Amino acid sequence: MTTVALRHRLAERGVDRVLLLLVPGAVFVALLFLYPFLYGLQLSFQPKDGGGPLANYRRFFTDAYLRDTIWITLRLGLPAALFNVLASIPIAYRMRGRFRGKRLITTLLVVPITLGTVLTAEGLIEYLSPVGWFNKVVMALGLVDEPVRLVHNYWGVLLSLIITGFPFAFLLTLSYLSGIDPTLERAAATLGASRGQRFRYITMPLLAPGLAVTFCLSFVLAFSVFPSAVMVGEPQGETHVISIAAYDTAFRDFDYSMGSAVAMIMALVMLVVIALVLLWRTTLYRGATGGKG
Repeated sequence: MTTVALRHRLAERGVDRVLLLLVPGAVFVALLFLYPFLYGLQLSFQPKDGGGPLANYRRFFTDAYLRDTIWITLRLGLPAALFNVLASIPIAYRMRGRFRGKRLITTLLVVPITLGTVLTAEGLIEYLSPVGWFNKVVMALGLVDEPVRLVHNYWGVLLSLIITGFPFAFLLTLSYLSGIDPTLERAAATLGASRGQRFRYITMPLLAPGLAVTFCLSFVLAFSVFPSAVMVGEPQGETHVISIAAYDTAFRDFDYSMGSAVAMIMALVMLVVIALVLLWRTTLYRGATGGKG
């Protein structure tokens, strides 16, 4: 009887056997995220050359070459995430309806996910390099006198991030749009609202919280750029992003403590951006969207 009573009391507080389903996930997160994070955090406070627990962080922020990697990575991650989210809105808005060829078009839009960053970078080099097809065509048409430099610089990495990140943003935006009840727009139409007014005053306010989450996830993917910055960028100059700085200090200089500090700073910058976006999200509409189920 005591066991039954205890079980009932726990159930009233939301604690029952269903919670056991969370155990595998909790163990997975602890082993693959929490432990490496805590290990890297404590390692960052153990400088290789001494100087106190904060020596690595002082070195990072006093070294312009290292400090500037934050701005360089933000210049890539923020525009790429913003472009992918904004570009996905009109396409997903049109794709949520039923029309002929919808599956084929959706498949074509999602294909870049299967390519990966390395294959995408190789494709950009093939098509956009000074001797690639793009420059051959524009020079043959007389549009330019010399090849346009679109790879091994900032633009090459940005294009790679857009190509690989857009399908992800598109699928998320499409899922959020599909969850908005279309009868809301039809009701507004019966009251005389135009297509633009329905999108501005009904769809967009309901979609905005989802777009904030989509932006956060897209930004995390773009901010952690590494292969693209090496293959189609200038890794020691214009695209010396913070992930490359962490890799170089850890595996080129064999200073694992400093590499961990750079990784912690990288995580902190991402968390700050995400916190600001989610803080803005709290000011938006958070009620039910009238999903279609």
